[in-house]
Amino acid sequence: MKTIYNYSFKFCLIFAVGFTNPSLSQENISPAPKQTETFTVTNAIIHVGNGKVINNGSILVSGGKIMEVKENSAVISNYKNWNANGKHIYPGIIAASTNLGLVEVASVKSSVDAQEIGDMNPSLKSLVAYAADSKVINTLRSNGILLAHIVPSGGTLSGTSSVVQLDAWHWEDAAYKTNNGIHFNMPALVNRPNPFGGFRRGGGESLEDPLKRALDKIEEVKNFLREAKAYYNGTKEQKNLKYEAVRGLFDKSQQLFVHCDLVKEMIMAIDFKKEFAIEVVIVGGTDSWMIADQLKNANIPVILSEPHSLPGMADDAIDLPYKTGYLLQKAGVLFTICQDAGDGFWQQRCLPFQAGTMAAYGLTKEEALSAITLNAAKILKIDGQTGSIEVGKDANFVICEGDILDMMTSKVTDAFIQGRKLDLNNKQTELFEKYKRKYAIK
Repeated sequence: MKTIYNYSFKFCLIFAVGFTNPSLSQENISPAPKQTETFTVTNAIIHVGNGKVINNGSILVSGGKIMEVKENSAVISNYKNWNANGKHIYPGIIAASTNLGLVEVASVKSSVDAQEIGDMNPSLKSLVAYAADSKVINTLRSNGILLAHIVPSGGTLSGTSSVVQLDAWHWEDAAYKTNNGIHFNMPALVNRPNPFGGFRRGGGESLEDPLKRALDKIEEVKNFLREAKAYYNGTKEQKNLKYEAVRGLFDKSQQLFVHCDLVKEMIMAIDFKKEFAIEVVIVGGTDSWMIADQLKNANIPVILSEPHSLPGMADDAIDLPYKTGYLLQKAGVLFTICQDAGDGFWQQRCLPFQAGTMAAYGLTKEEALSAITLNAAKILKIDGQTGSIEVGKDANFVICEGDILDMMTSKVTDAFIQGRKLDLNNKQTELFEKYKRKYAIK
C-alpha cells in the first residue's frame, strides 16, 4: 500500500509540475499592450487585399490605425521603422464560422462550450463563452489568422455569433463585432433510407417521413420569425428574450446564417430572405455552384465549408471542392471559406493553404487572398474596420517570408493587431525548439 501511495504521489506531483512549468505551457505569452508609439514598415511588398499589390511600399501606423500606405518606401526619421527587407505584407486573415475558443479538446466534454440544451436558442451568445486564453489560438496567429467569427452549434436556432480579435485577456477585450448574426441549422431536405428498413426497432410501426419532419421544422422556424417580427413592430409591453435576440434581423444589424449544403435547402434560404426582408448568408454551400446565378440575384454571400474535401456526390468531378470558389467568383457571388464545425478550431490554421489550393484551380493568387481577408470582412460587415491594408482601417496585418498561401514557403515573422505587435510563440513552436535541442538539430 505504501509503495502504491508513494508512486501515486510522485505521479501527481510530476503531473502538476508539468502543467505549471511555464516552459511547457503558454502562460508566459500575454496579450500585447495598446499601441502608443507611431511606427512605419518600409521596403515591403504590400498585398492590399483588394487585388492590388504595391511593390517596395511602406505603411504608417498610429493609434492602432493605418494612416498611410504608399509606394517608394522612405524612412521617416521621426518614427520607429520596421525594415521588412523585401518581405510580403498581407492583411490579417479572418477565420469565418468557427468554434475557436468554444472548444479546447473535442473529446473532453468539460472543455466544449459550443452549444446549449434545447432546440431553439436564439438568445444564446457565443461570445460570453469564448476562452481568450485557449492554447489553440496562438497556433492560428503564427499562420497569419488574426480575427475569427465564433459561432454556436447544435439545435435548430443555435444562437448568436460574434467576431473576435485573437490577442486578448478575456472575451470583453476580444470582442470586435458583437452579436452579428443568428445561426439556423437547416434540416436536411433529403430522404436518407433508414438502415432498419423504414420500421422502428422492436415493432412494425412506420417511421415518420423525414422530409415531412424537416419541412415541419422549417415551418416552425418561420412561425417563430413571424412572431418575432410582429413583436419587433409591436408595443413590447412584455419583454421576450428570444424575440429580443433576433430583432437585429429586422433592422439589418444582424444576418441570418443558414447552415446548409443542398440546392433545395439553399432555395429555402432564399425564400427566407424574400419573406422576411432580412439579410441571409449561406454557410456550407457544397452545391452553391449549381445555383450561383440565383444567389447572385438574391445578393446572398456564401461561406464555403472545407475546400479540402471529397465531392458531395459520387458523380461530381473529383476536384469540384477545389474549384467551387472559382465558379462562385465567376458568377459574381461574394464568398469566403471556413472549416467544418467538427474541426472548426485547430484546423483553422490551414485556412491560407486552402485558399492557396483554390488559387491552383481557377482563382488568381490575389483573388484567393481576398477570399479570406476582404471578402470575409464584407460578409461579416467589418470591412470598414479591417480586411485590407487601406488608410483608416485597423492595423491588422502580417509580415511574411514567401507566399502566405503556400505551405512550403510561408513563414510569418511578425503580426500586428490594431498596431500591437504580437508574440508568435505557441505550444507547437515551444515543442519544436525543445526537440531540436534534444536531438541536437540545427
